[in-house]
Amino acid sequence: MDSRLVAFQRLLNIMDDLREKCPWDQKQTFESLRPLTIEETYELADAITSQDFESIKGEIGDLFLHLVFYSKLGSEVGKFDVADVLNQICEKLIHRHPHIYGNVEVQNEEEVKANWEKLKLKEGKKSVLEGVPSSLPSLVKATRIQEKVKGIGFEWEMREDVWKKVEEELAELKHEVDINSTNIEEEFGDLLFSLVNFARFINISPENALAKTNNKFIQRFQLMEELISSDSKDIREMNLAQMDEYWEHAKNKLTKK
Repeated sequence: MDSRLVAFQRLLNIMDDLREKCPWDQKQTFESLRPLTIEETYELADAITSQDFESIKGEIGDLFLHLVFYSKLGSEVGKFDVADVLNQICEKLIHRHPHIYGNVEVQNEEEVKANWEKLKLKEGKKSVLEGVPSSLPSLVKATRIQEKVKGIGFEWEMREDVWKKVEEELAELKHEVDINSTNIEEEFGDLLFSLVNFARFINISPENALAKTNNKFIQRFQLMEELISSDSKDIREMNLAQMDEYWEHAKNKLTKK
């Protein structure tokens, strides 16, 4: 028997046991699991950013458990079970990949994405943007919005034009800051949105890029703190110029690794 099916059946059996016998698992609901699922998703995202494959494996397992748990809850209230969930996604994938399961021909991944969005509209969605979750983090949400409208052809043609838009938004932000207007936040958002757009054109995930920069800053700052402490100094009593010397020292040490 396929080892994958054996492993999945084992998880389903364990879920049945936990729901029947474990006091904590018995109390869980869709609502109580929701924040835990969000946390697990971010933990997986952190593991991917760190390229820690052992952690990635573990976090995927945690998410599998949550999905099986939701399916178990659905079966208990007679709404759906795990077979319904899996069959529905299988049918969706078959329907939205006519170049695999039908007679549609595509030349590249962009045509696949375009067909995907058009098929979703044929399925009854009133807007291309209907499937963008309202609770997505704003940077991820901006990327998804742009990817979805691109699928129906609402997209810049040249990368140079996108960069010009970035420069235009930067100039507008600077102007609003210079006159201390009430539009600064709006213009800052416009600049971020245009930078996200440019990131797509150079095949960079803005979310991943910022996550790596955040991690890099944390690593450098914490090393700076260690270096300062090793010299028996108190960072709270140092000025910016003094801290900057240690910052450069920390940066050089990490670069040499």
